Amino acid sequence: MSSATARHILVETEAQCIDLKTQIEGGADFAALAQAHSSCPSGRDGGDLGEFGPGMMVPEFDAVVFSAPVGTVQGPVKTQFGYHLLEVTTRTD
Repeated sequence: MSSATARHILVETEAQCIDLKTQIEGGADFAALAQAHSSCPSGRDGGDLGEFGPGMMVPEFDAVVFSAPVGTVQGPVKTQFGYHLLEVTTRTD
């Protein structure tokens, strides 16, 4: 069965998400930004969500995690929770 590990940053607006992505692309530390800005409890851990399989996250999140290249920041991804930046850190098929 497929599985992945990922980290994310959850914010309220698309504009916040885009700003944080720009900062990361400019060299800012993903984990530090997650700790400072993410509204998800995982922000305390640098956005780390641990390991999960298909169907364990909301569909919009799953679609990106199980198709995006490992190690690249994706987003904004809109879900019912808000806007996410996410990075797949590992994936097995």
